[in-house]
Amino acid sequence: MPLHFAFLVLEEHPYGREILRILLEQNLIPSMIIQEVSTVGDVEREKFLTRIAGQPLPPRLTQLINGKKIPVYCVANHNDKTCQELLASDQPDVLALGGTRIIKPNILEIPSRATVNTHPGLLPWLRGSASVGWALYKDMPEGATAHFIDPGIDTGDIILARQLPVYHQDTYESLNYRIALLSGELMAESLTLLANGEAPRIPQDCSVGETFKVIPDDLLEEGKRRLAEGRYSHFSD
Repeated sequence: MPLHFAFLVLEEHPYGREILRILLEQNLIPSMIIQEVSTVGDVEREKFLTRIAGQPLPPRLTQLINGKKIPVYCVANHNDKTCQELLASDQPDVLALGGTRIIKPNILEIPSRATVNTHPGLLPWLRGSASVGWALYKDMPEGATAHFIDPGIDTGDIILARQLPVYHQDTYESLNYRIALLSGELMAESLTLLANGEAPRIPQDCSVGETFKVIPDDLLEEGKRRLAEGRYSHFSD
């Protein structure tokens, strides 16, 4: 049977739109889409647009769902009562996150099976924000991870993790774009595994890695220079 899942996303966030595009291409159709329309969403959307400047943008949400009978709702906060009531009425097996604020227990307890996220970094080594920039600055591999959500920040059991090949022609912006594509692929694979009852749960070692905040501009610029000057240690070519 098809997996009954709901999709949560910040309003028109390119990361979430890319994930949704890949899900729909693979005939993984959410029972509903709930967008958060908020200043938090505005800030996060603009931040990500800067990170992928010059790269292709996915279609807007209305274009993605054109011709498909997918209800779309807007809420002020994914953790609020309106969102909670919408999800409770839908009773999804799974919540799939396409770029959201931290989701609280009142929402996490609604799906009967799990909440799944794709993180644009390799867990457990790079938790939190700005993983692409931190990986460059710290000279660590780039990649993405699909994982179950628990009350911590990127600490839930891992479903799938995959390293991204990095090439000498890559830029910070192209890496962010390609990792968004990889994240969508991992979300699609994870939901397919869940539909088939085969999704692994690999516990994270919480003594490994760090949880990062947004990377300071000077450290990000150093990471970009490392990439541009060929000093990055994880090139695939």
